[in-house]
Amino acid sequence: MAKDEPTTTSPQTYQRLQNQLAQIIAVTKPGERLLAEPELAKQMGVSRATLREAMRTFEGQGLIRRRQGVGTFVVGHPQVIETGLEVLQSIETLAKRIGLEVSMGDLKISKIEASAEQARSLQVEVEAPLLQVSRVILTDDRPVAYLVDILPQNLLSQEELQDGFNGSVLDFLLRRKQPALTKSLTDIQAVAASSSIARALEIQRGDVLLMFVARLFAEDGRVIDFSTSYFLPGYFHFQLVRRVE
Repeated sequence: MAKDEPTTTSPQTYQRLQNQLAQIIAVTKPGERLLAEPELAKQMGVSRATLREAMRTFEGQGLIRRRQGVGTFVVGHPQVIETGLEVLQSIETLAKRIGLEVSMGDLKISKIEASAEQARSLQVEVEAPLLQVSRVILTDDRPVAYLVDILPQNLLSQEELQDGFNGSVLDFLLRRKQPALTKSLTDIQAVAASSSIARALEIQRGDVLLMFVARLFAEDGRVIDFSTSYFLPGYFHFQLVRRVE
């Protein structure tokens, strides 16, 4: 009988489990629910902890969706947003290019005081007034990204964002044309989802996400936006063209 406690799993056993899950997902119609975890773990002869770890791979690829208290559903092969990293563009712009419809989910706009990290990144004083814009981006009603932008309050007001905001601070600033934007410096990491991010993206805590931490620069050298973006890997494919010297 499968146990809930984590057990040591050999690479061969884990690979077999991955192959079995791949076959089950392949023959299950999108929208249908897989067996409950206890039953599926027992059928495969592994612990629930090992099963959940293996299922994270398929959830990251966008092939399944686990919903707390409801079950695990097959969602088929998602349409992937693919882009190079040489040019800064919003999710909305990239999705429109491939005919993929995206929408904004939960939006939270709040006034905050700059922490030490935020003050350093935005070149302002600690406790300076800032505007934080947090929101979820969805495709086919599935959360695929969680975006947080932090800007000086004198640059963008809460009132401006409450009418016609589509989810992209970048697009909003580009349409406004002031200040003129020049570049973004971005740090890219793979991270484990925290509890709050997991809830927002409807995934499990600890699932792997792509995280972009970026500073957006204006023409006069000011940093006008400090952003942190979390992406589900299965829905995004980022690539970088590098010149050979």
